Amino acid sequence: MTYVVTETCIRCKYTDCVDVCPVDCFREGPNFLVIDPDECIDCTLCVAECPVEAIYAEDDVPPDQKPFTALNAELAKLWKPIIERKPAPADADEWKGMKDKLRFLEK
Repeated sequence: MTYVVTETCIRCKYTDCVDVCPVDCFREGPNFLVIDPDECIDCTLCVAECPVEAIYAEDDVPPDQKPFTALNAELAKLWKPIIERKPAPADADEWKGMKDKLRFLEK
């Protein structure tokens, strides 16, 4: 099993999760993070660190967020690793509670 970053992360992109990852499995896109399923060791550390609760165990991903499992795997092959925490986007708090953000995902 791996962990999956879901829609809640889009345009928020807090990187608290990156700081605690022991294997550097996070990949960074323009406005979203993903977890490389081939690198994730299922340690669960990132889940508690995510301020927007965007990370789930693969088996616990909500039904409406299931496509993000494949999306994480796809984008992890394209995006570069992020190994250090970075400041969140200036407008991250404004996006924090918004729903239906998939259309804003920049690949």
